[in-house]
Amino acid sequence: MAASSLISTNFLFSSPLFPPRSPIRKLTIVSLHKIPTPSSSHVKPHKRSLLPYRPFCPPCLNKLLLTTKNPFSFAFDSLLILCTSLALALSLLVADVDSASAFVVTPQRKLQTDELATVRLFQENTPSVVYITNLAARQDAFTLDVFEVPQGSGSGFVWDKGGNIVTNYHVIRGASDLRVTLADQSTFDAKVVGFDQDKDVAVLHVDAPKDKLRPIPIGVSADLLVGQKVFAIGNPFGLDHTLTTGVISGLRREISSAATGRPIQDVIQTDAAINPGNSGGPLLDSAGSLIGINTAIYSPSGASSGVGFSIPVDTVNGIVDQLVKFGKVTRPILGIKFAPDQSVEQLGVSGVLVLDAPANGPAGKAGLLPTKRDSYGRLILGDIITSVNGKKVTNGSDLYRILDQCHVGDKVIVEVLRGDQKEKIPVVLEPKADES
Repeated sequence: MAASSLISTNFLFSSPLFPPRSPIRKLTIVSLHKIPTPSSSHVKPHKRSLLPYRPFCPPCLNKLLLTTKNPFSFAFDSLLILCTSLALALSLLVADVDSASAFVVTPQRKLQTDELATVRLFQENTPSVVYITNLAARQDAFTLDVFEVPQGSGSGFVWDKGGNIVTNYHVIRGASDLRVTLADQSTFDAKVVGFDQDKDVAVLHVDAPKDKLRPIPIGVSADLLVGQKVFAIGNPFGLDHTLTTGVISGLRREISSAATGRPIQDVIQTDAAINPGNSGGPLLDSAGSLIGINTAIYSPSGASSGVGFSIPVDTVNGIVDQLVKFGKVTRPILGIKFAPDQSVEQLGVSGVLVLDAPANGPAGKAGLLPTKRDSYGRLILGDIITSVNGKKVTNGSDLYRILDQCHVGDKVIVEVLRGDQKEKIPVVLEPKADES
């Protein structure tokens, strides 16, 4: 029979709220699709969970018109269908399902190659980084009891299996006691092996089991390139073992030591975030090797501004070796005190003005003249150093840079401007008085 037919079917659900064989509502579906209608004797009721009695093609389903026997009960039927849907959802929740993964599939986390390399670098080098607490002795004003309070903190790293820890000098400056916390949160009292104020490097020692000490791999800083990726690990603001990444922004920078003002040459500039607490921590290359010690930042606010500085490992290597062996760094000096660079510029000359040259010092023994006053109180300028060993000296940084290339006992030729005359004076370099 090729006429539009009315098909009446029952929706049957099997759920805890609606028992089987219990029709919810008898709905009449009017099909606009011409289909043959079998005789009533051949129609057998089918018990289906969600599908109607007779399947329809998709175009037909889009044109179905849902009606009820009573046109005034459409709103009631819509509410009933909504309740039925909620009941079906509840039945799926309480039903016995083998695994929720049949409905929700969680994709496996996949990291890129560079991410995997960074994660591996952090995991391998974190055990070598330590947290250093600077303790200062204080006395109670009323009880006169002496107690220790933390006055600062910083980072460091394990240098060798002997328990030597390398950090910045300004991290431990003024400390009455020091504590070192390893990666496994075990804490040990530390003692100072030695320090170099001019280069802001210090070495500590802890009596920790060797299985807890993992020395950091030592690299080379002579062949670094601008743009090379670097990684900084430290404890900024007391947050232990923090990793920041960046690139080398510049090479052969020069900064001044916070303790003595002496220049530190060949410093590495990086945009890796370095904040208070990162000082003394390692700067690593992409292979996980040490290339520098994070020591300073350029920032008006005191927080990271994208300009950080690290002492190159080639400089640190020689200093640490001397500190471990001798407890000090033997560096040659001229034995003078010189005027600030601004004062010399005001005089209209270029060089280093000698303010004082003790008689028992190298310069005093060689005959360099200091600045002094005559009997009338008038200022008589001393010698102005213009070159050392033929290398021009325009300010104090130039003088320090030349002396860093010399050794104790070397004889250098110092050219000075004395009045209107230039003189060349041989000077034998000596170590500092407290290092002899």
